[in-house]
Amino acid sequence: MPFGEHLEELRRRVVHALIGVFLLFVVSMYFGGSLMEVLSAPLLDELKANGQAPSMLATSPLEAFGAYIKVATVASLVAGMPWLLYQMWLFVSPGLYPREQRFAVFLLPLSGVLTVIGLAVLYWVILPVSLYFLISFGSGLIPDRHPTIQSPEGIAYPAAPILTADPTDVPVGAVWINSTIGQMRIRIDKDHVVGVALTSGGMIAQQYRVSEYIDLVFMLGLAFAIAFQVPLVLLLLSWLGVVRAEHLTSKRKQVIFGCVVGASLLPTQDPWSLVLLSGMLIALFEFGILLIRLVPARRIMGAAPPPTDADAEA
Repeated sequence: MPFGEHLEELRRRVVHALIGVFLLFVVSMYFGGSLMEVLSAPLLDELKANGQAPSMLATSPLEAFGAYIKVATVASLVAGMPWLLYQMWLFVSPGLYPREQRFAVFLLPLSGVLTVIGLAVLYWVILPVSLYFLISFGSGLIPDRHPTIQSPEGIAYPAAPILTADPTDVPVGAVWINSTIGQMRIRIDKDHVVGVALTSGGMIAQQYRVSEYIDLVFMLGLAFAIAFQVPLVLLLLSWLGVVRAEHLTSKRKQVIFGCVVGASLLPTQDPWSLVLLSGMLIALFEFGILLIRLVPARRIMGAAPPPTDADAEA
């Protein structure tokens, strides 16, 4: 194919890829609120478990909208990754030999599976454990030690009912406590209810900015997606003849030390997440050794093709 046709084919694939991602971005903008709710669930659950108000802060007019756009953008890129890889494959596959195509067909799906597993581990294991420790530590750092006295005679204390949801049949001015969201609620007119966040456990209220939390989740997601490619990197190095399974097993102690150091460099610095991250990296290293032994390059390449007439004449 002439060079100009290569450029035209590249332009066509880039345009197709961008159109697909743009359509996914439109869909992500529609479901952006639901996506933010899913991403925020680990933080809100752990705040509530520690007696804190399950809510976040927006300290500037553009903060909530900026976080919304960021979530929609990242979601469209993640959801569109198979489409992007498919367009890239359509561009490069005509220039690959059949054996080279076998390697790509094996590695790309496995990379996607490992990425999904890494994000699932982050969402359901690492985030809850790390957030619970950090929130409980921060809320109990300065204990609530106010002096107490006996109630003076003749004082009557008002009592606010504690409910699990907002009632619909209360008059204007009624006060109650919504234990589900950790707020004292007041009906100010027939259509509006306002609330005040309630905290417990210490003198440091755990209140987080929505943009900082979303940035933390995305940064950790990127780190986990990269970390879970370690087995594939080891497999590629073995295919290139750089490392062997026996060499890696002989360096296991050094690798374990490196995994602990690598886990300590990630944003979550609490001891429990450090232990979990170190164990995860060690498990990925061991899985890479298993892949090297189970999937040697010759198994992917298959049998050598039969000689052609040109080979015979040569």
